[in-house]
Amino acid sequence: MLRNALLIALALSILTGLIFGLAPELDLSVARLFWQEGAGFIGQTPTGEMLRSIFYGAPLCLPALAILAWVLSLVGFTHPWSPSGRAVVFLCLSLALGPGLVVNLVLKDHSHRPRPVQTLEMGGKWEFRPWFRFDGQCARNCSFVSGEAASAFWTLAPALLTPPPVRPLAIVAALSFGAATSALRIAFGGHYLSDTLFAGLFTILIVLGLYRLFWPRKCVESDLRDTDAAL
Repeated sequence: MLRNALLIALALSILTGLIFGLAPELDLSVARLFWQEGAGFIGQTPTGEMLRSIFYGAPLCLPALAILAWVLSLVGFTHPWSPSGRAVVFLCLSLALGPGLVVNLVLKDHSHRPRPVQTLEMGGKWEFRPWFRFDGQCARNCSFVSGEAASAFWTLAPALLTPPPVRPLAIVAALSFGAATSALRIAFGGHYLSDTLFAGLFTILIVLGLYRLFWPRKCVESDLRDTDAAL
C-alpha cells in the first residue's frame, strides 16, 4: 500500500508539473477567482487572519507534544499514546527535511517567483512567472512553493503513527487539513494553485519515503497483505 502511495504521489507530481508547465495561465485563472478589482484578495479579512494563525500554528504543536509525551514516558509517565523515540525522530526529521529544508530553505528562497498579490495582473508590480521559471523579481521567501501548505500536509506524518483502527480517518483528516490550508493561502493571494500542489506532493513524498525507511518491515508486511488481498 505504501509503495503504491509513493508511486501515485510521484506520478501526480510529474502530472502537475506537465499541466502547469504547458498551461501556466491556469494559475492566474484560479488566483483571479479570489481577487476583486479594487478590493484585493477575498481571504484578507479578520476571519481569514484568524484561520491562518490556527492553520499555521497547529502543525508546529504536534512535534512539540510528541517530544513532551516521549520525555514524560522516560520518567515514568507512560500512556498508550506515548510515542517511541523512533517515532519522535521520524516526526522531527520529516518536518525538518520537508517543510524546513526542501520547501523553505531551497525552493522558496531560490525560485524567485512573485506571489499572486505581487503580480501585475492582480495589482502588483512584478511580472508573473510559471512555476519552472526561476528568473522572477522576488528575492527571497517567494511564492514557489507554499511553506504553510507543506506544513499542513506534513500532518500526514503523525497520522501514519496513529493506531490502525483510526489511521484511515487520521490520514483523511491530515490531507483535508492540507487542502484547507492551501485554499486559504490562495484566497490570501499568497500562493498560486501550483505552489500548494507541489508543496503538498513534495511533502507527502518525503513523509512516505521516511516512513518506509524507519519502518521497513511494517511496510513490507503491509505490501504483502495488499498483494495477497488482490490475488
